[in-house]
Amino acid sequence: MIRNPIDVATRVSPNLSALIASRLNRSAFAEDITLATIRDFVTGVLSDAFTETEQLHHFDINESLLDELNALIEEFGETALAIDFVQEMASEPLSRVIDTVINADNQEDPATLETVKDALTSGLSASLVGAGVLDEDEDDVLLAEIESLIDRHGPDALAEMFIRYE
Repeated sequence: MIRNPIDVATRVSPNLSALIASRLNRSAFAEDITLATIRDFVTGVLSDAFTETEQLHHFDINESLLDELNALIEEFGETALAIDFVQEMASEPLSRVIDTVINADNQEDPATLETVKDALTSGLSASLVGAGVLDEDEDDVLLAEIESLIDRHGPDALAEMFIRYE
């Protein structure tokens, strides 16, 4: 299947992104799950009476997940890979590391994921633990997390795009 050339995850609500990520994490064949598969799952979970009533009355002001899925399918097709619609954000501890790298005095070029990985392997996490920015148990998974982001988005992706603002 062909991957979308644009970042379609930016067009997805956080709730739908979380639902898709959950389904992908529970599947042995995550790369084969499409938007149609996700829609079938959602409609299978909802009872027929609920689905019909929701379509008639729309219980909440926000667009329902089913409506959002249908709109995405209309725009990108049923065979669009669901993994492309998952929003990837750094964890709160990694976001603090990224922020530190971005705001470093010696940073000449925009920080990339590879720059953040290099900083972590050079001991930045230990420095941040010592400064109280990170807890000791938070730095254990940072390298694996940044490597996962690099695998998905490439080493030259701008690190600031993954900062989680909470």
